[in-house]
Amino acid sequence: MDSAAVLPSPIETEVARLRKLQKAGQHADVLQAAGPLLRDLPANRDLLLIGAISLRYLLRIDDALAMLDLLEQAQPRFSRLFEERGLCFVARKDAPRAIDALLRAVNINPALPTSWRMLEGLYRLTNAPENADTAAAHVATLKNLPPEVVTATSLFSDGELAPAEQIVRAYLLQHGDHPEAMRLLARIGLARDVLDDAELLLEAVLDLAPQYQATRYDYAQTLVKRQKHLQAREQIAQLLAIEPGNLDYRTLEATVAVGLGENDTAIGLYRAMLADAPDWPDAHLWLAHALKTVGRQPEAIESYRAAAAARSDFGDAYWSLANLKLYRFTDDEMARMRAQEATPTTSPVDRHHLCFALGKALEDRGEIAGSWLYYERGNALQRAASRYRPEILETNTAKQIEVCTPAFFRSRVGWGDPRPDPIFILGLPRSGSTLLEQILASHSRVEGTQELAEIPRIVLDLQGRDPDLDNPRYPAVLADMTADDFRQLGQRYLAETRVYRTGAPLFIDKNPNNFRHIGVIQLMLPNARIIDARRDPMSCCFSNLKQLFANGQEFTYSVDDIARYYRTYLELMQHWDAALPGRVLRVQHEDVVADLEGSVRRLLDYCGLAFEPACLDFHKTERSIRTPSSEQVRQPIFRDGLDQWTKYEPWLGPLKVALGDALERYRE
Repeated sequence: MDSAAVLPSPIETEVARLRKLQKAGQHADVLQAAGPLLRDLPANRDLLLIGAISLRYLLRIDDALAMLDLLEQAQPRFSRLFEERGLCFVARKDAPRAIDALLRAVNINPALPTSWRMLEGLYRLTNAPENADTAAAHVATLKNLPPEVVTATSLFSDGELAPAEQIVRAYLLQHGDHPEAMRLLARIGLARDVLDDAELLLEAVLDLAPQYQATRYDYAQTLVKRQKHLQAREQIAQLLAIEPGNLDYRTLEATVAVGLGENDTAIGLYRAMLADAPDWPDAHLWLAHALKTVGRQPEAIESYRAAAAARSDFGDAYWSLANLKLYRFTDDEMARMRAQEATPTTSPVDRHHLCFALGKALEDRGEIAGSWLYYERGNALQRAASRYRPEILETNTAKQIEVCTPAFFRSRVGWGDPRPDPIFILGLPRSGSTLLEQILASHSRVEGTQELAEIPRIVLDLQGRDPDLDNPRYPAVLADMTADDFRQLGQRYLAETRVYRTGAPLFIDKNPNNFRHIGVIQLMLPNARIIDARRDPMSCCFSNLKQLFANGQEFTYSVDDIARYYRTYLELMQHWDAALPGRVLRVQHEDVVADLEGSVRRLLDYCGLAFEPACLDFHKTERSIRTPSSEQVRQPIFRDGLDQWTKYEPWLGPLKVALGDALERYRE
């Protein structure tokens, strides 16, 4: 790496100089130098904290607290601001407010020795010996840890992942295995979504320290994130055997039940948690999600409202009501949402949820200009927080076309596991795929599951560790794999998805993003059915722009991104049609709406299934549905949604331009 790339920035150099002055006790000089810098960078976290500390040392406590208020507006989850606020209240001899501030600090960042020491003294001063003993235990724990691990843990807790990782890796290289250091490195991996490394590290920690419950909890969380729900359930059972009332463990137990499609079990678990913690907003929300999934809409609405009542700025509760698609907000709810969205202290996450909820609410009221304003604002907030890079998918698409040629597949005919069990429904989100799933799942020989993560997980394994996203190992690695490799991958997929099935011969995997991986699906499972759910580009892209997804799908939060994604999707699907002629059934959403019976018969013929009238009455089928269209497909088919985008046409000119010839080519 070029040494210039790691040189500190001018502001970092100046911050380091101010810290040296502060350490030397030159607080007046610190404030004199920090003043001009803060005029240029009024929200700089380090400058505000340095200024507040020097103001406290100069006994200008009111000014210090005012500066900390500014810091909280800029960085509301920064533990050191609350520690410094606590020290300011200690200087004022205000023990209750000092305790409150210091507790907020250690709840964010448990690796703050100064906060714990101050809490111990304050609790003894206020005659709270049990709390003092707890604080003293934390002081002792931190004292027994290597200083490098304490420093790295503190940095990690405040979101400074890069320096935390650098410190803890250097420590492990020098000193070898250390359970707490290894756990911290795994938690950094979790925060960066490097789940395979985190899983291996946590397994190693449990081998060294099998009674380390915090690590077992981290391990269970990692398994859940990797969709390894059965293994996670085993770990959670061990945790609950020791501490059956722990709400974190019980929450994870319910999450696993949801992941396995056991929604009735999850509903019971959430209700039990709410019996113990009736004002817990998140538990009300989780319960509502599970109720929605199984079609118990009135109860779901009640629980979503309870979540909003428990926390007035709970954006996800309002968005979830809007995301029912059929819910209509009252005037009072509209006023509350507007007020919370406009409040400066509302968190970014709550704000973008509220924006999308208001966009849908105003759309339902016919206030289209106001609706678009909120959709646009919500998308801008999401895109600003995203690290999405469209060129990564475009590079992968070019590589798929280069590797997965017609000759490549001809030389590998008959590879993979021959069982025909899966039906893959793929394409773009909001393309009518949930409708196709519901139609097919209404057949007696087909089982609907959910958007399964097994294919993406197999692809991640093929990409290997530390993938170079600009020059990926996958799909080029496919050319080096043997028939036995793909047979084993097919067997692995069918074994891992067995947990979602209850006995029907065929099952549906409705992960839209699998269109990127049709090549590996063909090589693993040559007899699986593959259905491309396609929708008019303006309808599809607009529907994505007004949808807030629970996770992933980061390409949906800007006009340029969604248009590029749609065009890349068309390019790749055109390639699969050429490389695997007749392999994929394309189903146009508009055709399904125009001719339901004809489309149903075509679907069933492709899947080798006899016609059953229940497939026409799909809306009567009772099953769990976890996608945004869940309530819509419980209604008879309707045409209203086909041209919703036309109401927003005055604002969608840039989308038309960005889509270009895709506006005609999508029917090819």
